[in-house]
Parts: sequence; structure tokens; C-alpha cells
Amino acid sequence: MAKEKAVFVCQNCGYISPKWVGKCSNCNSWNSFIEEMQSVEPKGLKSKTQATAGNAIKISEIRRREITRIKLPYDEFNRVLGGGLVPGSLVLLGGEPGIGKSTLVLQTVLNLKDQKVLYVSGEESENQIKLRAERIGIKNDNCYIYTETNIEKIIATIKSIEPQIIIIDSVQTVASADLTSSPGTVSQVRECTRLLQEYAKEFEIPVILIGHINKDGDIAGPMSLEHIVDAVFQFEGDNNHYYRLLRPKKNRFGSTYEIGVFEMQNYGLKEITDPGNILLTGENTGLSGVAYGTIGEGSRTLMIEIQSLIGNSVYSSPQRTSTGFDSRRFQMILAVIEKRLGLNLSQKDAFVNIAGGIKVSDTAADLAVLASVVSSYYDKPLPENTCFVGELGLSGQIRPVSFIDKRVSEANRLGFTNVFISAAQKSELDKKTSGVIPVSDVRDFAAKLFRKGN
Repeated sequence: MAKEKAVFVCQNCGYISPKWVGKCSNCNSWNSFIEEMQSVEPKGLKSKTQATAGNAIKISEIRRREITRIKLPYDEFNRVLGGGLVPGSLVLLGGEPGIGKSTLVLQTVLNLKDQKVLYVSGEESENQIKLRAERIGIKNDNCYIYTETNIEKIIATIKSIEPQIIIIDSVQTVASADLTSSPGTVSQVRECTRLLQEYAKEFEIPVILIGHINKDGDIAGPMSLEHIVDAVFQFEGDNNHYYRLLRPKKNRFGSTYEIGVFEMQNYGLKEITDPGNILLTGENTGLSGVAYGTIGEGSRTLMIEIQSLIGNSVYSSPQRTSTGFDSRRFQMILAVIEKRLGLNLSQKDAFVNIAGGIKVSDTAADLAVLASVVSSYYDKPLPENTCFVGELGLSGQIRPVSFIDKRVSEANRLGFTNVFISAAQKSELDKKTSGVIPVSDVRDFAAKLFRKGN
């Protein structure tokens, strides 16, 4: 008979330790160990189960089966999914509290008039979900609401109702009665996800799991959960801004480079089908420290507004603050400016902000950040209708970026008549393209920029 013993499990990566430790030796997270009970087989007891050989077939003999995806009512959601929801798939949707995860999913399923949906909530009551549905203003008798946290009861209800789509909000609140650990622990999340996965694969019913994120921005719970599910999406944005981005981190049935753009409104979320200029205010003409650039998000190109402020420091250590832009990369750009352009930034406070509350990871925004910093340093506005696209190297070189033709075309479409790019990519553009200003390094860039802006 199996016995139980107490072990300590890291809630971040699932690493098991026989005793409590402050720092996980596997993922280096602090104070993440929680005591759990684990079944252990007695020593000397061997399994009597005899394994039988399986039937392996040649890859050339496998018949390809066409996948019929379930089209969701929002094209932005379908774009990120890869064309629609795949039957039998497990989709994990994560995001910060209050960002709109539950609203996005509820609003989506309420618009599915021809699909029977079971929405399981472990956080809200039926009345709370009803109030949200009334605020959204959509009625659908094919959407069933069930408030429960016991996974065995949830599975039984699923078999009884036989829905075509299942929503679990959230996976950290669901627990199995067969385990003694608390809801949200590694063993509970893993076991509940496994049971849902078995049902989804057997009956080819898609399951959408809503999950919380930790302070580092990752899905709360074990990292192995991301390996179990078929797709992981991050719903991100700033609570102080209207726009939300649906970004894939993993997708077995589509690309991980696409994004979906939504706008939070009083009645719910509205999809933005042409997000090229949503982050541009058009009200910063004649102000110093403001520059415009492009970032690539899959097949899309977004124009961004970068704001910088350089001022005298009143502290012994100057401040270096970035919002929406990688802080280490910002410090690198400041070091290159000081070294290659001779600007004294060592005793200056430096701040950079990406307007609109989004996070930028595309290195093509380096040149726009450089331009905004130089503009703020001299307190001189940049030329109107000018866009900056390029990656900055440590030597001061302006390096090429991907999809330069799409970036320049999008900038021209939105009214930018001057586009600074890397000189190495001049030949990649069509000869008919106008307004392109090639620059080789930061000195060449500064000379042409100030000559252009007089």
C-alpha cells in the first residue's frame, strides 16, 4: 500500500525538495516552496503490470486529417489562434488582475450563437457573471454558467451538459478532492489540467483555461503547465490606458508572432482591425523629446510614439527610468550616445516612455529612442513627419532590421515623409520609394538629422 510523505514543491517550476529552502536551485525563485503530500511506493514493491508493444507506423502511411477550426466572432482572436479554435485543444490565457481576461472570453463566447458553451467560474458567482453579461449587452441561451471549484464535479457536469466549448476561470482555483494540497499548488494545477486534457482530447472539445500571472509576468503555477497545454496567450496592457494586446507565447496550431489588438470600452472590448496608428496622438508637434518609430508584431507594423526627458540630476546617482522599453537596452543606448556623440549624460537624469502603455521588445525602436534622447538633450524638436527605424550597435553603427519595406510603407501611409533607416538596407527598398534617409552610424545620423531640422 502506498504511503504519503511530506515534500516541499516549488510553485514556480515544480522542483521537489525534501526540506524547505529559501531559494529554488532550479529556477532561482525565492520563497516559492510549499509543503505538499506525495504518495510513495514501499521499497521492494515492484509493478506487476506487463507492458505490451505498441503499433508504430511509417510517417508516409499516416493519413493527414484536415482540421476544422471553430471560428470565433472576433477576427483579432482568430488571427492570434492561427485561424480559429482547434477542437480538442487546451488554450491557456494569462494576464494581470483586472486587465480584461474574463471579459474577453465571456464576450467572445456570448457571441457564439451556434455553439453550446459551458463557462465554469471558481472566482465569481452567477450574479456577478450575469451583471458582466448585461454590461456587455449580449444575450445567448447557449451559454451555461456553472460556479464550482471541485474538478470531479466539473467533469461530471461537462459530461452531463456535453458542451462544444469549455471555459475554466480560473485554473488556479480548481482543485481535486483526491489531493490534500491546497488549490493553486503545483500538484493541484497539474492534476486538474491533466483531467481536462484527457476529456478534451477524447471528445475533441476545446478548453480555454484562464490563469493568473506572477510578479515576473509569467503564468502563475508550474512552468510545466505551459508544456501541457497547446497554446499560451498573454493578455497585456496598462489599466490606465484603453488598448489591450493579445500576444501568443506558444501555439502548436499557428504562429507565435501575431498579435490581436483590442480597445477597452464601457460595454466591453472592441477589436481594432487597423492598429497602425492607434498609439499616435498627433498632438506633440513642436515638442522636444518626442520621436516616432515602428515595431513589428508578426505580419503587422505598429507606429509608436517615444517620449524622452533629459534633465540635470539633483542626486549623486542619476536616475535611469524606462516605461515600456527594456531598461538595460536604454542604458546601453545612453552609453553609446555619450561615447560616440560626446554628449555628457553621466550627470543627467534620463527617462523614456512608450506612449499608449505598451511594452516594446523590437530592437528597431533603438533609433527612435536615440533621436528622442538627443532631441530632449538639446531641447530641440525633431523635424515634422519624420520616422526612425533601425537597431543601434555598440560601435555606434545603425544596423539593419527585418521587414524594412513594410515598415517604410506603413510610415508613408500614415503621413511620414522622412524615414531614417540603416544605409545597409537602402538597396532593399523599391527605387520608387521616396523620403528615405539612409544613415550608417550615429555621427552620420546626427549630422543629417540636424541638417534636416535646421
